[in-house]
Amino acid sequence: MSKAGTRRTVLAVPGSSDRFIAKARTLPVDAIFLDLEDAVAPAVKAESRARIVAALLDGEFAAPVVTVRVNGWETPWTYADVVEVVLGAGAKIDALVLPKTQDATQVKALDLLLTQVEQTAGLTVGGIGLEVQIEDANGLLHVAEIAQASERLVSLVYGPGDFMASLGMGGLQVGAQPQGYPADAFHHVLMSILVAARANGLQAIDGPYVAIRDLAGFRASASASAALGYDGKWVLHPDQVAAGNQIFTPKAADFERASRIMAAYAQAATLAGGAVGAIVVDDEMIDEAGVKLAAAILARGKAAGL
Repeated sequence: MSKAGTRRTVLAVPGSSDRFIAKARTLPVDAIFLDLEDAVAPAVKAESRARIVAALLDGEFAAPVVTVRVNGWETPWTYADVVEVVLGAGAKIDALVLPKTQDATQVKALDLLLTQVEQTAGLTVGGIGLEVQIEDANGLLHVAEIAQASERLVSLVYGPGDFMASLGMGGLQVGAQPQGYPADAFHHVLMSILVAARANGLQAIDGPYVAIRDLAGFRASASASAALGYDGKWVLHPDQVAAGNQIFTPKAADFERASRIMAAYAQAATLAGGAVGAIVVDDEMIDEAGVKLAAAILARGKAAGL
C-alpha cells in the first residue's frame, strides 16, 4: 500500500452499496474512498461499516490507493467508524478521510484515536494516513493550522457542496459556478487550500462535480483546478474517470519539453563547471525557477506513468 500515492482521480464509492463497491474494483482510478458519510443514510451507517470491512478483506481494487471516509466529529458515528473499520481491515486501508474539518484539534483527535486503534490491531503506528476535507468557512479560516496538525496528513480536499451551502452561494449544482457571479467564485478557496497544502508538503485535491452527464462541465471544472496546480479531483461516475486522468496528467508535449530543459540545463552546468545561471531553450530564457517548473512537470508526469 502507498498512502501518499498519485491521486489524479479519486472515486467516491457508497459504503452501503455492494453493487457500487463491486463496480469500483475494476475502474482505472488512482484512488477510491469507501464512504460512510454523506452517501450513506443514517439508518445504515452501522451495517455499512461491516460491508466495507468485508469488501476490503474480500479482494483487491484496481486503484493503488484505497481509503475510507468516516463521519465527521459533529456526528455520533466517528469513533465507531474508526474502531470497527480499522480493527476489521486496517491493513487494507491507506488513509482515512475526515469530512467537515473545522480546526487542527479535530485532526489531532483523529490521529490520537487512530494511534490507539492501530496499536490494538497490531498495525504499524502511523501506517494509515489522513486526508481532510475543507468544507466551510471555519475550515478555510483554519486551513493553515489544519495542514500542520498531524504527521499522518497526506492531502487537503476541497468540499464544494457544503462550502457553497455554508456561504449561502446561489445555485444547486455542486462543483459548478454559482449563478449570477461573473468571475470564478471558488478561486480564493482553491488557492487557500493549495497554498496550505504545498507549504506542508501535502497533495491538494479538488472536490466533485455532481452533474455526471455534463462531461464538458466536469472538464471545465477539472481544468481550472489543474491549471492552479491541484493534483487531482474526486470523480462520481466512470464517464469522468478518463477525463480526470487526462486533465491531471501533464501533456506529452510539456513533458517532452521539460525533459529537454532539464537535460540542456544539466549539460550547460557541466560545461560551465557549475557556473551556469541561465540558458536558452526554444527561444525562452531558462533560469533556476524555470528548471524547478520543469522538474515539477517531470515528477508529475512520471508519477502518472509517462
